[in-house]
Amino acid sequence: MNEHELMAEVKVSKAVAKMAIPSVISSLVTVIYNMADTFFVGQTGDALQVAAVSLTNPIFILLMAFANMFAMGGSAVASVALGKKDEKRVKNVTSFVFYASLAVGVVFMIVLLIFMRPVLTLFGADADTYEYARGYTLHISYGAPFIIWSAASSFILRVEGASKEAMIGNMIGTIANIVLDPIFISGLHMGAAGAAIATTIGNVLACLYYLWYFLKKTKIFSIHFRYFTYREKILSRVCTIGLPTAIFSGLMSVSTIILNQILVAYGNAPVAAIGIVFKANMFITFLQMGLANGVQPLLGYNYGAENENRFQEVERFTKMCCIIVGIASVIFYYVCREPIIRIFINDSEVIAYGVQMLIGYMLSGPVIGILFMNMNCMQSVGHAFPATVLSVLRQGILLIPLLYLLNALFGLNGVIYGQSITDYIAVILSVILWQRIKKNLKTKK
Repeated sequence: MNEHELMAEVKVSKAVAKMAIPSVISSLVTVIYNMADTFFVGQTGDALQVAAVSLTNPIFILLMAFANMFAMGGSAVASVALGKKDEKRVKNVTSFVFYASLAVGVVFMIVLLIFMRPVLTLFGADADTYEYARGYTLHISYGAPFIIWSAASSFILRVEGASKEAMIGNMIGTIANIVLDPIFISGLHMGAAGAAIATTIGNVLACLYYLWYFLKKTKIFSIHFRYFTYREKILSRVCTIGLPTAIFSGLMSVSTIILNQILVAYGNAPVAAIGIVFKANMFITFLQMGLANGVQPLLGYNYGAENENRFQEVERFTKMCCIIVGIASVIFYYVCREPIIRIFINDSEVIAYGVQMLIGYMLSGPVIGILFMNMNCMQSVGHAFPATVLSVLRQGILLIPLLYLLNALFGLNGVIYGQSITDYIAVILSVILWQRIKKNLKTKK
């Protein structure tokens, strides 16, 4: 089966499964990858180290913001070009993503190394958690270029239909991280710093696999410098289309910083608990994000090929899958809420906070996939701005003031429901915006 048959001719349910299942597995691998550090640090029984890892989480989210911008923007531009049979532009895009990812990663590394103390102080590190947070940040900083490019590559490969290879790259990094975590954290007694070393090594190994794929395996991609260009609207299209996803992740980092600052006032136990809940809740969110992101090449290809009916069939079927998966995962999480938190740490105070927070965060689980699908649909048809607005609203303009308001009115009990309330508002707005865009697209034909 060649890429044209998969994108344009195969039955929609089969095509979605072919593209989405590896994407979902990759997303779950990413969840496990992110959970691993918190889990193994939690096995030390030191809530302060768990809190330190939670406080440094915004750094990883910021790295993923740029990775997602290059990943979603690059895959969207490349898939449209592939639909139009413009193979040179596909090579231009993949080469641009490679060099831009490495350049941004190096800038991140330099900024973190020079401004580490003020950055960690801003994130909410205090006298008890600073040294642990510093150790983690130090080793994550030099891994920044590898973290960004490995995450971006896993999405780019799907444009060629290589979802299995994208999944393999993710799994290499994750398995390495899981194997190395207990060695560095407990075996070598490096604690939180050991978790960062394992994460960096895992990403380096994933990058080596992707490098092999781009140099030896691919038929249409290239990372050769002769194809690198930011002209011909490569830079503008990749960045503007990927901007909503980047802003989504970037503002998630900002809101996480603010949330940590609010929670620190209640002690380090709530900070440790929210770090665990944030990682645990990723399972619900990333399941649906994996579905939505997995079908993005299908959406982009059929929009480029002007196959409106297939575009809509892919959209409807994937949304139905998101809802089913969302409901099932929320039910499972509610039933197993306490054992889920207890997996990470055996601290009664942290567990009590964690159970309450997990319930608050998972309330939007049944519908959050609709938001991701609507945003991806907007990006696929070139309407990046409304998707950007939704990202800004969900993680910034709505969420941040709401956190302060709920904290003022209801204290800690109010803060934990801020994200779910914001999610429902964003889902409703995304439905309205996407319906208007579809109507305008039909009018212009």
